[in-house]
Amino acid sequence: MARTARLSLIPLVLALAACGGGAKSSTPDTSKKCNTSGRDVTFPLLSPKRPHTVDVLTNLGEFSIRLDVEDSPCVTSSFASLVRKGFFDGTIFHRIVPHFVIQGGDPTGTGAGGPGYTVVEPPPSESLYTEGVVAMAKSGAEPRGAAGSQFFVVTASNAGLTPDYAILGVVTKGLKVVRRIGRLGNPTTEKPTRRVAVLRMTLV
Repeated sequence: MARTARLSLIPLVLALAACGGGAKSSTPDTSKKCNTSGRDVTFPLLSPKRPHTVDVLTNLGEFSIRLDVEDSPCVTSSFASLVRKGFFDGTIFHRIVPHFVIQGGDPTGTGAGGPGYTVVEPPPSESLYTEGVVAMAKSGAEPRGAAGSQFFVVTASNAGLTPDYAILGVVTKGLKVVRRIGRLGNPTTEKPTRRVAVLRMTLV
């Protein structure tokens, strides 16, 4: 994931205010251009001409994700649309694997929930999932690049994953908070040892 790596801050190396189409366009660029399945949805595509950041406030502190709109225009736009709707507020990190990943975004908190639709956007073949990289979780049966609402943040120096997981972005602020959350998991069960909740996500 060369592009996402370039978005990282120097210490870091693992999916909405603007619409595409330009200010003079009367028709916003929408998700109809995206490969989706499940519930019929429409969401505006983020403009790649400016940065987009999601601030994640948890009960253990705050971290920020800069969205990789260039590599993942559909996944990031879907995620941003869910953020705007407050979809993630009150959800938990249901899977915490020390020295690997923290995973959240499931409204049911079970690891089986989602928004009712899937976006498919395969990541670049050179993608690397290094510390601070944020990507979309999927089941083994789903195609490469499948993304609902569940996401994970890499806490390992390199998770060693194959490039099958859609890239959402990279943590640019609050990596210490992510690391703290990453220590609160049982390595055997992958369950959190204490409740870690998303109080609010905000698109900046």
